[in-house]
Amino acid sequence: MSRSDVLVDADWLQDHLDDPSIAIVEVDEDTSAYEKNHIKNAIRIDWTKDLQDPVRRDFVDQEGFEKLLSAKGIANDTLVILYGGNNNWFASYAYWYFKLYGHENVKLLDGGRKKWELDARELVEEVPERAATDYKAKPQDTSIRAFRDEVVAAIGVQNIVDVRSPDEFSGKLLAPAHLPQEQSQRPGHVPSSRNIPWSKNANDDGTFKSDEELKALYEAEQIDLSKDTIALCRIGERSALSWFVLHELLGVENVKNYDGSWTEYGSLVGVPIALGPAK
Repeated sequence: MSRSDVLVDADWLQDHLDDPSIAIVEVDEDTSAYEKNHIKNAIRIDWTKDLQDPVRRDFVDQEGFEKLLSAKGIANDTLVILYGGNNNWFASYAYWYFKLYGHENVKLLDGGRKKWELDARELVEEVPERAATDYKAKPQDTSIRAFRDEVVAAIGVQNIVDVRSPDEFSGKLLAPAHLPQEQSQRPGHVPSSRNIPWSKNANDDGTFKSDEELKALYEAEQIDLSKDTIALCRIGERSALSWFVLHELLGVENVKNYDGSWTEYGSLVGVPIALGPAK
């Protein structure tokens, strides 16, 4: 897999803003960012309302995903270009959702909103209209989704990559100060996990580092890329970006995102927990 299979750059998107065969989709941590301005012809997916089950702590199910994409005017053969702020943090989360439900024709805008703004490219307020479709999703691809029992079984055996901040990893914080809404009962990290904060995958302009730099980043933290790997964070959004780097950019085959992440694991009774900084 080459980078062009999963990424487009700002020049490419600039040339395809009016292409009716693609859907440009903004997904942001700040769900109000789109309302202020956005890339021309972009639509919005609100990760808090559109991607989460309204009752259970889980994703929208297959039927819910079908209804969402149908309402957004996305067809099964639509090329979806995802972007967002903060190094494509939540855009990567949405990308993982699309893959989970079998939409193959999806890519990230390398650098996301940050690179677009640094280039002084146009942002607009107009909201486009797209005709509704009849989208059909596939059953969840659990080969890219890890569950809690798998994480416990992976301790000391597989790569466990914790992409939270060092303070979260060590147990000083339960969650980032600006994201207090979902926390675990206990601080710390999964024993034998390695701490590689998600933001280290990106350059200052929000674009992804080169394959060589990314391989060096993980190898420096004793990650054996030939082993099965589980990535986790707080609720699975930051780790979705690290999953993207490992699985989509570096081509590591057996990589899973643990979306339950520390909010679930740190609330379980009886599981092993470690405290302190990375060793």
